[in-house]
Amino acid sequence: MESLSYEISSSPRARRSLKLLRWAAVLFFTGILTTHAVGLKATLDRDSLILGENVTLTLTVEDAQVSGTPNLPAIPGLQIVGTTSSQQSTFVNGKMNSMQSFIFTLAANQPGDITIPAIQMNLNGQRVSSLPLKLKALREDPASPPPALATNMAFLWLVFPKSELYVGEAVVGELRLYLRQEVGNINNPQIPQLTGDGFILGKFNQGQQFKRIVGNASFTVIPMPFAATAIKTGPLTIGPVNGSVTLLGGRTDFFGRYSQSAQATLNVEAQTFQSLPLPVENTPPLFTGAVGNYTMTASVGPTNVAAGDPITVRIAISGRGALDSITLPEDKSWGGFKAYPPTSSIEVSDQFGFQGTKTFEQIISPESTDIRELPAITFSYFDPDVKQFRTLTYPATKLTVSPGGVNVAPAVAVKTGGASSETPPPQQDIVPIKQRLGSLSKTFAPLMTQPAFIAVPTAPMLAFLAAFIWRKRTDSIANNPRLRRQRQVEATIRSGLKNIHQLAAQNKSDEFFAELAHLLQEKLGERLDTSASGITEAVIDEKLRPRGIPDSTLTALHELFQACNLARYAPIKSSHELAAIIPRLESALKKLEEVKA
Repeated sequence: MESLSYEISSSPRARRSLKLLRWAAVLFFTGILTTHAVGLKATLDRDSLILGENVTLTLTVEDAQVSGTPNLPAIPGLQIVGTTSSQQSTFVNGKMNSMQSFIFTLAANQPGDITIPAIQMNLNGQRVSSLPLKLKALREDPASPPPALATNMAFLWLVFPKSELYVGEAVVGELRLYLRQEVGNINNPQIPQLTGDGFILGKFNQGQQFKRIVGNASFTVIPMPFAATAIKTGPLTIGPVNGSVTLLGGRTDFFGRYSQSAQATLNVEAQTFQSLPLPVENTPPLFTGAVGNYTMTASVGPTNVAAGDPITVRIAISGRGALDSITLPEDKSWGGFKAYPPTSSIEVSDQFGFQGTKTFEQIISPESTDIRELPAITFSYFDPDVKQFRTLTYPATKLTVSPGGVNVAPAVAVKTGGASSETPPPQQDIVPIKQRLGSLSKTFAPLMTQPAFIAVPTAPMLAFLAAFIWRKRTDSIANNPRLRRQRQVEATIRSGLKNIHQLAAQNKSDEFFAELAHLLQEKLGERLDTSASGITEAVIDEKLRPRGIPDSTLTALHELFQACNLARYAPIKSSHELAAIIPRLESALKKLEEVKA
């Protein structure tokens, strides 16, 4: 067996086959790990707060089941004041994805920088861990508006963490909507997206509301955080912003409608910031432009291979910064290896994509047996907090590279002990024709006894009957436009509900509420026999209430329309909150079926 094994591994064709098998195994097991791996993610709804305020920590478990609420480790400076949980399942590309969310409301009890450590759990037999999170607790708001604004019923205030930053630095700002305590609710907010010169600005996210004192008046603050990345040096600007909102107040009637309303203008002047260039001195030779604060881990394997065999190099860069712009340097010290283009993936732990881990995976293969190690892996970045470059290093990895194989002539068996006197029998190259056919057997039953003999004549008759029934049904629908529209709307709602589940799972807030409003308009338009595009919240009281619709149904429709209005300026930030709205939509659509057309 040893000789046989050696001869197979030594042949060129066999070596190619084994090499293909190794590559296939690498791709196969990589695919398995990618497809079936469970996920654990921890996120914060904000990265700073004032003493006395709360912050929300969401722990999300994907493709695994957890019984009970996980226990958080002790976090100095924070205390738990409340917990909730939710669960949802979605189908994406034919695959079911399950998600459990555990929401912890935390309060800061002392100022300073707070670190929420990595949370570890056993999920489906795997030990998984979330990324650590950073939080800053302050005694007072450093960006508090001036007391002169305390007389306004509503105003906007732009908060930016720095007045001076470096090109390539990623930060999070906030556009805050302040509402005096006399304001009961708002309607029809018109707040355009931010624009700026020299910044890449992200869309508004929805933050957790909180209370603040401006002058001697109490305000409810609705934060709208956004991501900002400086892309050039020199003076940069954000704004101006010009918007409006309808303020509702006074007493409320039986249906929750306010007795007073007023239009308020919202204006924010443009603000200027300074962007500094990165230092030229002491720039690392392999620096690729990364700005932020990072750590690096790596793995190399296998380390005992034959020349030409694949080695997988995985590099994980974790921290805070513009993760999507991080690239690996081209290290010329990796001579003697054939390198394939790397692939990358990003796992973020915040709603802006600035905090998380970017993982690179690259396949390399040693080209000769002279290679003894893979050189050290280095990654350089600029830390704007300390204003200097830093270089992370993973040490060189020892490798054992054996020859890819030597051609060996195949062994020929030879009989020892002298030449044989026996003449081998001649080979029989041509086989004679068989002279006796043997016994015969039936190969098929008679045609008249087969089912096809009866089915073939009846098929045209059945086809004619089916076509006749289909034609009558088509004519009936064509002559009944109300029925035709009802069927079209039913198909639209089935497709829309399937799409809205996917949008919730993908956390696409804008598309989610656009689809929600579209489904409500289509259903109300079909029930009221009017154009769907002209449907607004006003038809609830104008056309549905006179028909004797239950108040619970009308209230549910009001809430859905108001959620669509609020989402225009403060999108919901998490998929589980979007998923919680879907049952309310489905219930409202079902109740509308009871409305007589």
